[in-house]
Amino acid sequence: MKQYVLIFTLAFLSSCSKKDVFEIPEIIQVGANVSLVKTFGGSKNEALSSVTKTTDGGYIVAGFTQSNDFDMTAKTNASFDFLVSKFSSENTLEWQKTFGGTEDDRAADVIQTLDGNFAVLGYRKSSDSNVSENAGNKDFWLLKISTEGNLLWEKTFGFSGADFGTALLETKDGGFLITGVLDVSSSGGQGNAKSTAIQHAGGDYWAIKTNHVGTLEWRRFFGGSFTEIPAGVIETDDHNFIIAGSSDSNDFNISNNKGSYDFWVTKISPIGNLLLEKSFGGSAIDQAYAITATSDGNFIVVGDTRSSDVDVALNYGAADIWIVKFSAEGNAIWEKTIGGSNFDVGRAIFKTQDPGFLIAGSSRSLDNRFENKGQNDALILKIDENGNLLWQKTIGGSEIDFLYDVVELNNKSIIAVGESSSSDQDISENKGFTDALILQLK
Repeated sequence: MKQYVLIFTLAFLSSCSKKDVFEIPEIIQVGANVSLVKTFGGSKNEALSSVTKTTDGGYIVAGFTQSNDFDMTAKTNASFDFLVSKFSSENTLEWQKTFGGTEDDRAADVIQTLDGNFAVLGYRKSSDSNVSENAGNKDFWLLKISTEGNLLWEKTFGFSGADFGTALLETKDGGFLITGVLDVSSSGGQGNAKSTAIQHAGGDYWAIKTNHVGTLEWRRFFGGSFTEIPAGVIETDDHNFIIAGSSDSNDFNISNNKGSYDFWVTKISPIGNLLLEKSFGGSAIDQAYAITATSDGNFIVVGDTRSSDVDVALNYGAADIWIVKFSAEGNAIWEKTIGGSNFDVGRAIFKTQDPGFLIAGSSRSLDNRFENKGQNDALILKIDENGNLLWQKTIGGSEIDFLYDVVELNNKSIIAVGESSSSDQDISENKGFTDALILQLK
């Protein structure tokens, strides 16, 4: 899914010894053409973590801004704030809003609600301005905003540690399910509905269910002694929830770690009880970032792998995009790797109107039909319902360019968002350290 979980960014920016490189199958489609490359920001840092199509045919994006100049003149200070921008189907900016206080506040996910308004989730360290309270360090921050971007209400959830929201959805009963990381050590075991719950260590998946106005209904945490980071959540037809992310634990709720970080998938009931958990991966680092349902009642999770054993049949070198399809019972149906000899990662997946899927991320490879303009390039690719690669595109300049989310609009154009530090080749302008990046493909 997204910008907030770049644990191993340094690994992406470093070189790696080249492994054996295998040829990938012929790409069977020419693919979409890039019709828009847009950056905006100020002299400091901006990035977009999430994009959602809207009912009027346009789209809404969310992330963060630090600047208070150039495109960000509405801000009065240089702290990090939520950044939410609404665009038409023709990429015209309709409105742009910032939310936050004088500390570090960053949005991770945005959705449109059934009433036509929007909900935004992330974290905040502030306790002033738009923010009602802070329990210490980072807290989950959930906002409801109107169709014009005006704040309707806001809620915070957290304890004394670094608790940060990563993904949200509007539930079938009209409430919200939000998830992210709970710093269980700092919370002293708080965060479950029952205070007598077993206390894990480190950071755990934290699932919080609210009603339609953000009032807490229940909360549960799941994980082990080390680190669990949830990145995507969906509601199933039977009102359960599937949360996908990564884990490097092998105790408490995690029963079968394959080695280091694994893709970790959990299913919880409508009241937050753990129904099943499954790990997918190999002996090296495997991290999941996004999940989607398929039309046949199964699910696909995407991220990246550095493994070439256990559940991972193939690795082209360094990190590859790894895609796993699994059943409602948590059984793997198929797995695919896509990549070259350098670092290639997936951060988002979106089911298209035809029987296929878009994946967005970044790439550093120059082989296996990957092109690279320098450092990390923004990457968009499409697979069919069986995981076969249909086409891929890289867009970038000589610096670092990432994508964190992707969506297909009603008119079948593709919008992908992220951040860029380049000002050459495909990226014509940069106003600061990193600028928000929007790409359109048709």
